[in-house]
Amino acid sequence: QETESNLKQSIMHYSDASDLDEILSMPINSSMPTRWERKARERSASDRFIPNRKGVNTDLMDLDHKDRENCAPENKNFKSIVAQTLLKGDAQSKILSYSNKAPKPSEAHLNKLRVLYATNRETVRVRKRYRYINSTPERVLDAPDLVDDYYINVLSWSKKNTLAVALGPVIYLWDAASGSIETLCETDSDEDLITAVNFVNDGNFLAVGTTSRDVQIWDVNQKKKVRSMKGHAARVGSLAWNNHILSSGSRDHSIFNHDVRIQNHHIHTYKGHEEEVCGLTWSPDGKQLASGSNDNMCHIWDISNSRPTHTITHNAAVKALSWCPTQRSLLATGAGTADRCIRFINTMNGKVVNSIDTGSQVCSLQWNRQGKQLLSAHGFSKNQLSVWNYPSMVKVADLCGHTSRVLHTALSPDGTHVCSAAADETLRFWKVFEAPHKRKSTTDHYVSSSSKRAIMRSIR
Repeated sequence: QETESNLKQSIMHYSDASDLDEILSMPINSSMPTRWERKARERSASDRFIPNRKGVNTDLMDLDHKDRENCAPENKNFKSIVAQTLLKGDAQSKILSYSNKAPKPSEAHLNKLRVLYATNRETVRVRKRYRYINSTPERVLDAPDLVDDYYINVLSWSKKNTLAVALGPVIYLWDAASGSIETLCETDSDEDLITAVNFVNDGNFLAVGTTSRDVQIWDVNQKKKVRSMKGHAARVGSLAWNNHILSSGSRDHSIFNHDVRIQNHHIHTYKGHEEEVCGLTWSPDGKQLASGSNDNMCHIWDISNSRPTHTITHNAAVKALSWCPTQRSLLATGAGTADRCIRFINTMNGKVVNSIDTGSQVCSLQWNRQGKQLLSAHGFSKNQLSVWNYPSMVKVADLCGHTSRVLHTALSPDGTHVCSAAADETLRFWKVFEAPHKRKSTTDHYVSSSSKRAIMRSIR
């Protein structure tokens, strides 16, 4: 205001226009700073991109940087400044190291974030992923006149990929490669039913048990009967091969060993069961025989002993028997409706290693080639096939489709497919297991080519 009053007095004092221009061009002297002067004073020694220039190492900025300058080994000046600035004078130190481990913290050090990261770690459940198993059969075949009898065994799959199934008094051969069906044999009477079939190891011969107490051997290639062996006092419901030894289990409670190479075939008898023998299988090494019976007993026999070495009691008839292909002396057993359990038995000491209640009648068991999974066939109420992981016995899948109990199963030569035969008079083929690794196993049931030729020449 004082400046404006002085300016007005000067204008009133000079009336000439030239004098007025001279007055207006004079500088204005004021004690109040302008706006831009006030902003300059309030501004610190920083700008938008460099907050504090006092903390900047200007020596690094003064270097003449060129392409690949930081990688040039001759730039000693740059290296020394970086070592002094970042590495505190130690030029040999490393910021990133792939060979040296980080130093351990002191014993008194406590990571406060460890509690946060470790909270509820035990409650996190990792969901295991299992291989997908198709629950729909790849093929379904009619099996009319399939006998609904728990105590017989009328299904066998050879190494030549031929499936044999007995339907009443007739045996049919189904070629899995071509799909053709042929009739192998038929009994003389409709009352004389086929009660057991089992292929020899090479698949050229088929052992047959009948209601008429007869044990027969048929040449599959020639479609003719090679031999008939009698001796049992009742029907023969189970058969098992051990090289040239054929074991037969009968309703007369006995088990016969037949040497098919010689004329006097009956060489040994196992006695110990009190009811019909409905399950029979040799161990992969051929040293032990497992038998199951309607007397609720599973016996383990040595090849040279007439009395069982071990006896395992069940609560129902024992039919399902299967040796583990990879673990010696491990036998899986399954029993009837009153038992419903799958048991795993160490046949060296006769002790039950594990047992699991399946909830229904167990009719058949099949291991996969790796011994890591087990398939079980069941009766009422689901009539399903169940796949289990071993040894955890976690159920992987239920394969449903049969409308009556699944009486028999057979494993394909490649170990991937399973054929199931049920009382609903159907055969169903399932893709269950993975293909085994191609390697020679010492536990496989080995028969030399010379032994095969000897068996073929000597069967009579």
